[in-house]
Amino acid sequence: MGRYVLRRLLQMIPVFIGATLLIFLMVNVMGDPVAGLCGERQCDPATAAQLKKEFGLDKPVWQQYLTYMGNVFTGDFGTAFNGQKVTELMATAFPVTIRLTIVAIFFEIVIGITLGVITGLKRGRPVDTSVLLLTLVVISVPTFVTGLLLQLLLGVEWGWIKPSVSPEATFGELIVPGLVLASVSLAYVTRLTRTSIAENRRSDYVRTAVAKGLPRQRVIVRHLLRNSLIPVVTFIGTDIGALMGGAIVTERIFNIHGVGYQLYQGILRQNTQTVVGFVTVLVLVFLVANLLVDLLYAVLDPRIRYA
Repeated sequence: MGRYVLRRLLQMIPVFIGATLLIFLMVNVMGDPVAGLCGERQCDPATAAQLKKEFGLDKPVWQQYLTYMGNVFTGDFGTAFNGQKVTELMATAFPVTIRLTIVAIFFEIVIGITLGVITGLKRGRPVDTSVLLLTLVVISVPTFVTGLLLQLLLGVEWGWIKPSVSPEATFGELIVPGLVLASVSLAYVTRLTRTSIAENRRSDYVRTAVAKGLPRQRVIVRHLLRNSLIPVVTFIGTDIGALMGGAIVTERIFNIHGVGYQLYQGILRQNTQTVVGFVTVLVLVFLVANLLVDLLYAVLDPRIRYA
């Protein structure tokens, strides 16, 4: 196991470098960040040259990238164009988005897996058909429509929640935004769990467990569910980074100042340091989540061993 983890960590290095390089190049071709600093009025040549020199934009792109990566390994993600350290923006944005992601993942695990198990065990029955139709509707409706609709009904019309989240963004305030953020993924988890349960239900090891006279609950939990969760864990693990980086719409609707909000502001103002810094951390989140998912395989299925 130790050798496998070490090998995976070494494999993450070129992936991390390649991903950050690609993001760095893409962000640098978005436009002229100096023009974004000056607003609607065009900068005069002297001011533009001074700003480019101050932020290191006068150097070749490859040299900018090497300088940036050298600073990253020392914990310096650069300075935003408003003079604020990117690490300071991260310190305020990431805790909020992490709480939002935890709420979303909770809904995916509890509601998604529960509905998936129920429909998988009752395949072809009315409850199965109803849940499948419901998940299809959820997948078909865009997230911004779901978010605006819940905000209008629960926040404006009925007054059950605050239409916008406060700067503290407590777990209680993030329940509805978390449900909106997790809605599409929750539907996929439900359908994926249902399919896996229905397929493994006909497996030989399930028939053997039933033939031995084991209690139904034990057969479902220890044998059927445990083996059926492998593809579900894969999806949820990779979805963690997607939820954190893809929360732009949800955070904009509910006025949540998290990672999505900072990325939106950075793209809008062509603030390359902010965008690249946040995406760099999200790349690390993706890589670590994938590693943890691979390690969980051995927990769920004892037949899986890593050399």
